[in-house]
Amino acid sequence: MSGERRADGENVVRAYYESLDEGAYDRLEEHLTAAFVHERPEMTLSGRQEFVRFMRDERPRTDTSHPIETIYRAGEETELAAKGRLVADGETITGFVDLFTLADGRIDRIETYTD
Repeated sequence: MSGERRADGENVVRAYYESLDEGAYDRLEEHLTAAFVHERPEMTLSGRQEFVRFMRDERPRTDTSHPIETIYRAGEETELAAKGRLVADGETITGFVDLFTLADGRIDRIETYTD
């Protein structure tokens, strides 16, 4: 996390979306555990490297942003949910809720639910 460890779960979640939206894939990788898993409606990506490779090289659109409306917390900063929208060219593609599980200050798992 670029020299500083983010202890607050909400900051980690926000940094994840910022890295993704900016195409900062090295920084994105820093926010994930090695065993990271992302469950999406259409697929599951297992492992930090597979996820970052997919986001960098294979996702259908890279010109998107993820405005976050609300971040909900549960437990001791290890379980969070982010409600937001996937936007391209000023238009909402879909709404989503991402459920985050953190371990040692990094994202270990995301479960994505879309409209």
